[in-house]
Amino acid sequence: MVAFCDPLPPEFFTLLAVSDREWRSLLHWLDTSGLALYFLNRLQQFKQTNILPQHVHTRLNRNLEDNMCRTHELVTEAQAIQSGFTQVGLLFAVLKGFSLWPDSVSRCELRSQLDLDFLIYEEDAGRARELLESRGYKLMAISGRTLEFKAEGEINASMKTLYTAGCAHCVELHLEAKETGGVSLLQRVVQRQLCGVWMPVVPPLDQFIGQAMHLYKHLCSEFTRAAHILEFRRHVIARFEDDAFWHELKSSLQSQPDVCLRLGVILQLISHVMGDFAPSALTSYTVCRIPPLALLWIDCYAVESALASFPGSKLYLLLEQALVTAGIPSKRPLRNALLPGRLPTFNYPASASESLRQRSSRLNHRFHFICFRLRFHVFEGFRFYRESLRFQQQRDGCVR
Repeated sequence: MVAFCDPLPPEFFTLLAVSDREWRSLLHWLDTSGLALYFLNRLQQFKQTNILPQHVHTRLNRNLEDNMCRTHELVTEAQAIQSGFTQVGLLFAVLKGFSLWPDSVSRCELRSQLDLDFLIYEEDAGRARELLESRGYKLMAISGRTLEFKAEGEINASMKTLYTAGCAHCVELHLEAKETGGVSLLQRVVQRQLCGVWMPVVPPLDQFIGQAMHLYKHLCSEFTRAAHILEFRRHVIARFEDDAFWHELKSSLQSQPDVCLRLGVILQLISHVMGDFAPSALTSYTVCRIPPLALLWIDCYAVESALASFPGSKLYLLLEQALVTAGIPSKRPLRNALLPGRLPTFNYPASASESLRQRSSRLNHRFHFICFRLRFHVFEGFRFYRESLRFQQQRDGCVR
């Protein structure tokens, strides 16, 4: 992450000593973290692309060209879905993704976008599902108030096709209950032109809070894409001198101490990893709410958690435990988080005209995916137990 600090620290130039073997590992991390194209763009801004081996520079340039086509394809698909929602009378808003431009993302084609996200009313979920299914999507999972869809077709999504167009699309529908009193989020949408297309998005204040809570949700999970951290940091910096915005945010959060605490954790973690970046108008009432045990977790594990390679770790469970004392409940019991009692969701639908070979390939992928997840739970479970003992020792040492 040092490549994204201002100014570039001396540690950045250690990249000159990276071997080809280390570059292969680093490129994999850049891909899974969502930072690859941001990294290339950063080097171009500082005219430091000569620091890259030629094959790495060529590969990243090819990824950028591919992602430009992929972004155009996603915009076209989003436009088609929006048109369908409008025709059947659905009120909706675009979340995350394209709506992060320009505060969090300078150019949409630099973002590794994996799906399209829409906010709709809960009562409209049935009609929205019918529309998506008519476009070849299939409901794959329901997680809380989120419906996850994937286009039917062959299993062709992989790290090799991360940036290329033509891969199966994914859509997430986020459901909002229609309030009997007050003004709902969907009734406050505003129109913005994104990537040359007019799209309904939530107001700036709601977008900022939503982006922060989305990042917090990922910090309290096994794997956090470092790109989410960078994007939120850029959003804060973009509004650094916008005193009116920070005043409005503080007023809005006066009755939400839990949101203030979560926001404080995010700000403190990013500052620990990349240096101070947020205005005092934001940190003065958020960071101060963090309990001492959570601050200790940030000191011990922030860098490792923020920069972890996929599939991540279970160190976030120590943070959840530290925040329980401040009234932030864990998402699920510790035992279930360490070793789930059911098989993982395999988000690759079978095609209606699936051949025997395709079915065999899909089942083979499913088998290897289950083995991959089982290995992760076993190894990270043991690691969590070891680190929990060390964290306990650190806490006892601080108390003394």
